[in-house]
Amino acid sequence: MLQSTPQPELAADRVAFARAAGIEPDPWQVRLLHSTAVRLILSVTRQGGKSTAAAIAAVHCTLFEPGALVLLVSPTLRQSGELFKKCLSVYRALGRPVPAESETALTLTLENGSRIVSLPGSEASVRGFSAPRLIIEDEAARVPDDLHLAILPMLATGGGRVIQMSTPWGTRGHFYETWAHGGPTWERYEVPATQVAHISPERLEEMRREMGEYWYRQEFLVEFMDAQSAAFRSEDIARAFAEEIEVWSLS
Repeated sequence: MLQSTPQPELAADRVAFARAAGIEPDPWQVRLLHSTAVRLILSVTRQGGKSTAAAIAAVHCTLFEPGALVLLVSPTLRQSGELFKKCLSVYRALGRPVPAESETALTLTLENGSRIVSLPGSEASVRGFSAPRLIIEDEAARVPDDLHLAILPMLATGGGRVIQMSTPWGTRGHFYETWAHGGPTWERYEVPATQVAHISPERLEEMRREMGEYWYRQEFLVEFMDAQSAAFRSEDIARAFAEEIEVWSLS
């Protein structure tokens, strides 16, 4: 446990930082926490641990980078608030090593000038913020495209990082376009439920039966599924324009 100030040796080791908070990262989370990439996109199964990994990254940033602004963006304020609660849980588990100047249901401001701010899911809500050190876009497949576009100019200066994370929601929208066509600028993480130790094969088979093949493949196998009413498969349409991209997975 940290006591009154962050241990300097944890500044360069987010994995050790997670363990100091009582969290043992999964292999994919270890790679994410070690990454120095500035553009990361996570296609992760439901209950796969993406919110926990993002919360660790957010709190680490605020503790070790004085004056850092971390923005949590989701389709709704409720969802942003849930991710914010995870951040608070990590911060408290560490023993509040940098004291809070203020702590509300939506914002944590530390005495070192850093802030974590959770935002509603509207384009207007993100305007007025500048030079964030980290933007976490949760349930990104369902974040409106205009909200996503309002975020991008903030990253033009200051060298901020962005983490887009979601389960897929069809072959549409900016999350899919970034995953499929974003190029090597983005570091990709593909984590189906079959690679998550705490989700049992028995539970997955139960989900397959209850949800049906289409929704099971999307929610747990993180496949970008065409709309069930689509006349043509997107993979067939795009075959002539295929681009090789690097996707990390455990397999």
